[in-house]
Amino acid sequence: MNFCSQCGNTVRFAVPEGDDRPRYLCDACGTIHYQNPRIVAGTLPVSGTKILLCKRAISPRRGYWTLPAGYMENAETTEQAATRETREEACAEVALANLYTLIDLPHINQVYMIFRAELTGGFNAGPESLEVALFEEHEIPWDELAFPTIEQTLRHFYADRVRHEYPLHISAINPEDRERYAGSA
Repeated sequence: MNFCSQCGNTVRFAVPEGDDRPRYLCDACGTIHYQNPRIVAGTLPVSGTKILLCKRAISPRRGYWTLPAGYMENAETTEQAATRETREEACAEVALANLYTLIDLPHINQVYMIFRAELTGGFNAGPESLEVALFEEHEIPWDELAFPTIEQTLRHFYADRVRHEYPLHISAINPEDRERYAGSA
């Protein structure tokens, strides 16, 4: 950030008085520009014994498989964001169950919130997907998954399915986990 979005003057990066971390400060109007993590909301759509995955048509990780998920918009709940992203990426409607994975990625300022969901109808590739398909566990393209958050969510699901219990899984992914997937993507 170079300029204040309130008044247009130059900003500086410093720790505001009484704070504990640096922020962009505008000395002209006194605005402190807080930058907060982005929430990625999505679903783990289940149909019988199969999981719905989308092959990404956009960067990063174009051509790799993912669960339908994306950035939450202002003025929507996490549940609304998850169902909207599923509609946009897979042209699919789902009935949400529980929040299933909450995964922090502090090094890129993201939080993933994936809901378990039941697929309630058909599906097709939306504009952000090259292809959408249902997969049995043994068919999951593990080496072609887009992000470690997706692999972690799927591995939890298959382990939990054996017990028929689906608790909330809270974890974090570090830079080394991401590096294995996409370098700096």
